[in-house]
Amino acid sequence: MKIDWLGHASIRMLGSKIIYIDPWKIKNPVPADIVLITHGHYDHCSPEDIEKIRKENTIVMAPENCAAGLGARAVKPGDTIEIEGVIIKMVPAYNIGKQFHPRNSGWVGYVISIDGKTIYHAGDSDAIPEMEEIKTDIAFLPVGGTYTMNAREAAEIAGKMKPQLAVPIHYNSIVGSYKDAEDFKRYCGCKAEIWEAV
Repeated sequence: MKIDWLGHASIRMLGSKIIYIDPWKIKNPVPADIVLITHGHYDHCSPEDIEKIRKENTIVMAPENCAAGLGARAVKPGDTIEIEGVIIKMVPAYNIGKQFHPRNSGWVGYVISIDGKTIYHAGDSDAIPEMEEIKTDIAFLPVGGTYTMNAREAAEIAGKMKPQLAVPIHYNSIVGSYKDAEDFKRYCGCKAEIWEAV
C-alpha cells in the first residue's frame, strides 16, 4: 500500500481500496472507493474536491452536520464500519480550552485497518486523552497550532501512542510552518518523518 500526503490535512491511501481523508485542493485526482471527512470546515469538507474523485459507487462518510450536503453516510465517534475487509473506526476529535472544534460537535478522527496496516488520522484535534488508547502503525497528527495542538503537544502525544511512524500534517497552509513539522520530528517520542506533499 502507498500513502500520500496531499498537503494540509489531506491523505490518500492507494491499496486494495483507494481512500481519501479530507481531500482539499486536490491536484492529481484518482477516483476514490472511500472518502472520509473529519468535520465541516471548508479546508476539510470540500464538495468541489470530493466531486473530483467521486465515482458512481464511491462511499463518502462524514459527521452528521456536514453529511447531508455531501450525500454522505453520517458517522459519529464510537462508530465502526467494515467495507469489504476495510475496518474504519470513528474516534473523537476536539479542542480543549478553545472553541474551534467543540467536543459536542461530534467531529471525528479515523482509524483505518487496511492491507495489514492501521492508519490513524487525528482530524482537527488537540492532544486529547482518548488518543492514548489508539493503537496504530502510522499516525497523522496536526501540528500547526491555533486550531489544533501545536508541534510540541503533538510530539508528546505521539510519544504516548507509540506508533511505528508519526507524520505531521495541518501546517504550511492556513496555519503553521515547516518549522512546526521540524519541531515535531525533533521532539517526537517515536519515529517521525516529514513528508513532501504530492
